[in-house]
Amino acid sequence: MRTNQDIETLVPAANFDSTIDGKQVQLFYLKSSGGVQMAVTNYGAKVVALLAPDRDGKLEDVELGYDKLSSYVSTNDRYYGGVVGRYGNRIAKGKFKVDGQEYTLAVNNGVNHLHGGKVGFNDVVWDAKQPNDHTVEFHYLSKDGEEGYPGNLDVTMTYELTDSNEFKISYKATTDKATVVNLTHHSFFNLHGAGNGDINDHVLMINSDKFTPVDSGLIPTGKLEDVKGTPMDFTTPTPIGERVNADFQQLKYGKGYDHNWVLNKKGDELSLAATVLEPQSGRYMEVWTTEPGVQFYGGNFMTGDTGKQGKVYVHRGALCLETQHFPDSPNQSAFPSVVLKPGETYQQTCIYKFGVK
Repeated sequence: MRTNQDIETLVPAANFDSTIDGKQVQLFYLKSSGGVQMAVTNYGAKVVALLAPDRDGKLEDVELGYDKLSSYVSTNDRYYGGVVGRYGNRIAKGKFKVDGQEYTLAVNNGVNHLHGGKVGFNDVVWDAKQPNDHTVEFHYLSKDGEEGYPGNLDVTMTYELTDSNEFKISYKATTDKATVVNLTHHSFFNLHGAGNGDINDHVLMINSDKFTPVDSGLIPTGKLEDVKGTPMDFTTPTPIGERVNADFQQLKYGKGYDHNWVLNKKGDELSLAATVLEPQSGRYMEVWTTEPGVQFYGGNFMTGDTGKQGKVYVHRGALCLETQHFPDSPNQSAFPSVVLKPGETYQQTCIYKFGVK
């Protein structure tokens, strides 16, 4: 949908004015002087629309999703634009130990636990307030035992749209019992515009020399493998579709790209994780993070869902770049720890920055 109209016309707030489980759902608008506009709902803290200019200044909605709340509630494609927690990605067999005690989580992805379980953070109504036209503040208390996780996890999160066209997500969480935490963001982007074909021509760079190979259930083996000489090498900007169908076992397991890359970085510094260029429009996105990894998902499981403006979201019609700790870290002692204990504060930052080239 090519438009220079205001985002409030594109996605009316009335379409999200409702209650779920007695909690008020709303739509919030974020605007920047740089030209990017966003619509965000407190149902799952989902980004509903994101208008970004091309090299001629024409705006396009590059965020897959729906234009009414009822579609988000009824869909099988639950993760569009939302926050993912308590644990983004997979935990093998839905089991892990903390301080010697084993916990059993909901199993919702074959025999494994995925993205927080059957009702993850993307499916709950967050408390939200908008202090100004470029910020929304979210809060959610995940109670002890929710989806099988230990501890009352108190989460605050801020979405900010800066005047330099950065969509900045700041996360903070505390707990009253030792638990595991791995929050991430699950926007599905297509820089042609949502519903405007696939993303195979998007040129991707991932700042990573290693990835975490997986088994047939997409659970990491525990090894770190070099990307060099494989279709997983995005150290040089490369069109996504160039090698997606290569005869490579990891791509067969994921039906394409659906893997975690180990970022080249020191500690938890805010650093560049990835860049994406859509050559026709010139739209360009940078991803920055304090996290050690990024999951690149190429839309392999998309099956033709109908989204905003009646557009069809085709196979590989979007990409996700989810900044995170590694999948199954609670069961992989060699991976960076995801354990949060009382008295500690979980903090991380992710930035999606939009521009043109």
